[in-house]
Amino acid sequence: MGSGKSTVAARLAGLGAVVIDADRIAREVVEPGTDGLAEVVAGFGDGVLAADGSLDRAALAGIVFHDESARLRLNAIVHPRVGARTAELIAAAPADAIVVYDVPLLVENGMAPGFHLAIVVDAPVEERVRRLVTYRGVPEQDARARIAAQATDEQRRAAADVWLDNSGPPDQLLPVIDALWTDRLVPFEANVRLQRRAERGPARMTDPRPDWPADAERLINRVRLAATGRALRVDHIGSTSVPGLAAKDIIDLQLTVGSLADADALATPLAEAGFAPLTWIDRDNPKPSDPDMTRWLKRLHAGSDPGRAANLHIRVAGLPNQRFALLFRDWLRALPAERAEYEAMKRDVAERFADEPTAAEYAETKEPWFDAAFERANLWAEDTGWSPV
Repeated sequence: MGSGKSTVAARLAGLGAVVIDADRIAREVVEPGTDGLAEVVAGFGDGVLAADGSLDRAALAGIVFHDESARLRLNAIVHPRVGARTAELIAAAPADAIVVYDVPLLVENGMAPGFHLAIVVDAPVEERVRRLVTYRGVPEQDARARIAAQATDEQRRAAADVWLDNSGPPDQLLPVIDALWTDRLVPFEANVRLQRRAERGPARMTDPRPDWPADAERLINRVRLAATGRALRVDHIGSTSVPGLAAKDIIDLQLTVGSLADADALATPLAEAGFAPLTWIDRDNPKPSDPDMTRWLKRLHAGSDPGRAANLHIRVAGLPNQRFALLFRDWLRALPAERAEYEAMKRDVAERFADEPTAAEYAETKEPWFDAAFERANLWAEDTGWSPV
């Protein structure tokens, strides 16, 4: 609140976005004559009505922002109505629209997984209070109480795919919004609509990044939502899941399902959620101890977001490839020497194939090392009693 969401939304609207304003809808659902207003009055009394019969927002705010139970009671009245109206407006948008939902309680209500991206607009608390008091006429005590009732910076950072710093003058942020629109939102929309992966260049190794776990968690939450009813588990796997390990800046996830039929049934829901199916990859390379190709079948999806490269491997519970993805991750986490050897091999191979247009040669050249690692990791699992958690 007071961070400048409306400024960002207005700029995106000017660039062509369909903007849906949750605050505006929240006002509409409690206008005079609505059942929403009637329920608010029934819950909080006639004292929340102005002389003309409309909602006295200041009076209501004075109640709910100092009483957590009252705030939750109000949310239970307003939020379902806002959600229903929002769904109507999203459904009415053109098929190729970039829909921007301007909402103040995205994090608090756990709504981020339902959207392709969560953009957080930030400003320091004191600056937000100043704006609310100066430009909206909100009493300072109320402004601070409202801000305190909302998510913390840490919670919002965890939910944010994009973090926009709006602590300065508005014109400083406008070029950032324009670049976000051109470089990420426009191609992302086209990729999702056409069910295609985002373009990637050659494989490039990078030092470990502290944001990989949080990036993975946001993607996992979206996969879980899209795969509701068929997902047995969703895990962060691959090199970015191993602390301290250099890797390509690509998040690998594993979605475990009960059968390949379940995986195929999820192709469209996952594509709509931003994970496009790659029909030309349908199996992992079988390891020497198990050459049966049918036990290494999978489905592979890749992220449609140009700003966050991701692979989603869909494997069947209990098959060797599903198990090994989890074992390999935990083995590397547990054994620094194996982790160091793996990183040295990866850096060498990545340098050799740095100019290749795809990662195919990079992946193929690593296979002999993986064949040996498969045996070592399984011995470690036997010695330690490891099993997927």
